[in-house]
Amino acid sequence: MYKRIIRPLLFIFDPEGVHYFSFAAIRLLHRIPFMGALIRVIFSSNDPTLERKVFGLRFPNPVGLAAGFDKDAKLYRELANFGFGFIEVGTVTPKPQGGNPKPRLFRLRKDKGIINHMGFNNEGVVAAAKRLKKNRGVLIGGNIGKNKTTPNDQAQDDYLICFDALFDVVDYFVINVSSPNTPNLRDLQEKEPLTKLLNVLQKRNSEKVSRKPILLKIAPDLSNSQLDDIIKIVADTHIDGVIATNTTLSRDGLKSSTELTGQAGGLSGKPLTKRSTDAISYLHTQSKAAFPIVGVGGIHTPADVQEKLAAGASLVQLYTGFVYEGPAVVKRMNRAIK
Repeated sequence: MYKRIIRPLLFIFDPEGVHYFSFAAIRLLHRIPFMGALIRVIFSSNDPTLERKVFGLRFPNPVGLAAGFDKDAKLYRELANFGFGFIEVGTVTPKPQGGNPKPRLFRLRKDKGIINHMGFNNEGVVAAAKRLKKNRGVLIGGNIGKNKTTPNDQAQDDYLICFDALFDVVDYFVINVSSPNTPNLRDLQEKEPLTKLLNVLQKRNSEKVSRKPILLKIAPDLSNSQLDDIIKIVADTHIDGVIATNTTLSRDGLKSSTELTGQAGGLSGKPLTKRSTDAISYLHTQSKAAFPIVGVGGIHTPADVQEKLAAGASLVQLYTGFVYEGPAVVKRMNRAIK
């Protein structure tokens, strides 16, 4: 039904407008008595064999929702009812910001991809933290970044503000230095500034009563030598894992029109499948499985999930695949894993 009727109707309209319309529709649906419970029954996979213990946390299943979908933690409880084992909110920044000028979200239907040039649009970390205080049982990752106007040499202050604000309301943290939509942000992936940033966050983490896992989200455009640096940085800073990967700047092999492929921003979806899997495999092999990897990028089918897990991922995340394949895909993926 989703692919035959709902998706064709939604894809007639502006992608960003459809995103907010879908949020409103899901929220409205959950206001109907017992509808949340019914959605859980239809879409969830409550099977103990799907549970995973990764970086000290127990995940009810290994299929999660990637950051970017619920930036401001407005719908995490409702989205969890569609069968996700965990929800990652954000990217959030210390101060609210509007992001880049519209239009900034583009569907590449022929490629089953999306280009986004959103630019960390969010209502700020304080607003997200307030909403997350109402959480009851959803495993939450907090994806944090810096404001656009913050110079890179002061970036650690922004990350610390977000870290402190979310510490009591998330289960793990993701350090986002790999989005292509904030000017110069990817410069923080270089070995020296990244090591410094992660050490600062780990120091603050150690000062807490009970520390939280910290993961690093990396770009798919890193070379093998840069991935070697990531492996060493993880070892040196003792962070808990890596999310591979964010969106790509590459436009190789696309079938969509140049009007679409020429848009600025990061590309997600099927064109990213192989590159993200290659990055997972390289990190897993070269590190000798020294740390957990969360696989994300081009996951649309149960086979895509199995490929990521076989490459060395402990968990996986969807975003574009959820948009193109619909909510039932999560249960199909979990059935395939089982």
